[in-house]
Amino acid sequence: MNAAAPASAGAAHSPWQAALELEFARRGEGTVLARRNQRGPLTLQKALYPEGESVCHCVVLHPPGGIVGGDELALRFRANEGAHSLLTTPGASKWYRSDGLAATQRVDIELAAGARCEWLPQETIFFAGARANSEVILRLAADALAFGWDINCLGRPAAGERFDTGLLHLALTIEYDGNLLWLERARLAGGDALMASPIGLRGYSVFATAYFAGRECAASLLESLREIPVPPSADAALTALPRLLVARYLGNSAEQARLYFIELWRRVRPAALGKAACLPRIWNT
Repeated sequence: MNAAAPASAGAAHSPWQAALELEFARRGEGTVLARRNQRGPLTLQKALYPEGESVCHCVVLHPPGGIVGGDELALRFRANEGAHSLLTTPGASKWYRSDGLAATQRVDIELAAGARCEWLPQETIFFAGARANSEVILRLAADALAFGWDINCLGRPAAGERFDTGLLHLALTIEYDGNLLWLERARLAGGDALMASPIGLRGYSVFATAYFAGRECAASLLESLREIPVPPSADAALTALPRLLVARYLGNSAEQARLYFIELWRRVRPAALGKAACLPRIWNT
């Protein structure tokens, strides 16, 4: 979501308070961006239609270039009955080292009956010393469908930086027709034994979750998804629950994690949404 920015939060930084609300509506055979409210440095590019009028693509932007201690970002996406939106970010989100304050981001997605939403952000990089509270809340009415993922990177191993200080609180909630499908809470402290534990991250620097919610995963589709190759330096697993499919990925490459999830999406989308995967153009820049 962010472009280049200073690698830490200085004492002179004034925290950003930012919010973006987008509402999508069905108009005939198409989907339009019916309402947009924003406050502070959160915005989006114009609505795009690379696959025709039925799906509205949007790129969410955070112009300051990084998230630092004290920042509060709130994103709310609503798709009205029958609407179909796909949202992504132009690049990696970067959470920089904090001098003590935690930064917060909340993504709230609400889908009316028959609505579709695909939330496909690029990876999140937590710099050493970052203090982050990040939450995704997904609420689906009956017959709504959603596909999304979160790809998290600890530190910058290529630069010799490990996530040896800092504190992350991560949360994911998924509800369908008023019933709780998934509730996940994670607390990860820099240098914690959990990062190397066989019941934790097993020494990997990238951990990621993808989810498809709102419909049972057919046995034939699940079998196809389990045939997707995983790099030998990584590990992945799939779990099928009532109206929910969850994929986990552990590795050391955000790019490999994204490619694995894209292949999942390529296979789930035609089966569940009746549409071939259409990669956002911003991913090619």
